[in-house]
Amino acid sequence: MPEEDFQTLLQFFKALGDENRLKLLGILANREQSVEELAAQLQLKTPTVSHHLAKLKELDLVSMRSEGNTHIYCLNAESLRKTSKGMLSSEKMASLVDNVTGEAWERKVMKDFFEGTRLKEIPASRKKRSVILKWLANQFEPGVLYKESEVNEIIERHHSDTAWLRRELIGEKLLTRENGVYCRYES
Repeated sequence: MPEEDFQTLLQFFKALGDENRLKLLGILANREQSVEELAAQLQLKTPTVSHHLAKLKELDLVSMRSEGNTHIYCLNAESLRKTSKGMLSSEKMASLVDNVTGEAWERKVMKDFFEGTRLKEIPASRKKRSVILKWLANQFEPGVLYKESEVNEIIERHHSDTAWLRRELIGEKLLTRENGVYCRYES
């Protein structure tokens, strides 16, 4: 799940994690109402209701129109439907677990193969090696041009086999090499 979608989903659950906001949505699902009417039904102060409505409005779950000095709110059912269909689909929810599982596995690989920032050994598994190489590539600034000696110096800080790791970084398309000048791919 892309980070932007994750943040939207997080905001959605935070907004609906409040009992009063859920009640507001339930009331507004029946009919549109003013802030004062909502406050009376929920036995809350008007500013408190306004605060909750503002949170729901940020997510486009409610909309507001003015009648003179009175603000009338209604449920934005279409937005709620879109959010539940798109963001709460089983595929999207499953991808949350995939992200967590993948990140946990990568952390374990890093823990198993590193002592501090020093690579203890190069993993035999291509998948584990890929995690290590991505980390190593991140030790280079994107867009900066490096001489081979500079690349070797950076790699040497983490492992002695600079030639093999340098070739692997190029083979995995994490670094480019042209005329003895290296550069990290923009990510």
